[in-house]
Amino acid sequence: MPTVLVPLAQGCEEIEAVTIIDILRRAGITVVCAGLDAQAVRASRGTVLIPDTTLDEALKQNFDMVALPGGQPGTNNLKADARILVLLQNMAHQDKYVAAICAAPSVMATAGLLDGKHATSFPGALNAFPGVQQQTGNVIEDGKLITSRGPGTAMDFALTLVERLSGTAKRQEVEAGLVR
Repeated sequence: MPTVLVPLAQGCEEIEAVTIIDILRRAGITVVCAGLDAQAVRASRGTVLIPDTTLDEALKQNFDMVALPGGQPGTNNLKADARILVLLQNMAHQDKYVAAICAAPSVMATAGLLDGKHATSFPGALNAFPGVQQQTGNVIEDGKLITSRGPGTAMDFALTLVERLSGTAKRQEVEAGLVR
């Protein structure tokens, strides 16, 4: 069974975080939500999320994918955490999936993963990274790097993650149950 790490930073976008977690779990994928510390996470609109574990504990495990929710100041908090940057670099080096939505593709760019790569993000989030070949699609894939635009594309993003990890039939099964 595939495993996915979803790091939760203070100020993350709750629609993105919860949608990723929910859709992947509906597909039978093991999801570990990890807070940057041991505190409950207050998301960008005030929703309180309780992580399964801390990032330090989660980093003792192996994952098939890491998926970063965006939002502010959540994205900046992810970007400022050296453990996250090293994690993303290690996952990419191991040819594993690295995914991010909204402003969080800028964390991938900060980690050096998007130079010369196609990616999308919340408008303007990647402007400080001239090496990124910015696209405007809802979900953009470049190899095992997957990016998406924002809260409105969270379901498309999460379903794409399901498809990459568990196949088209599983995506279709999960999507049918959502009555989209």
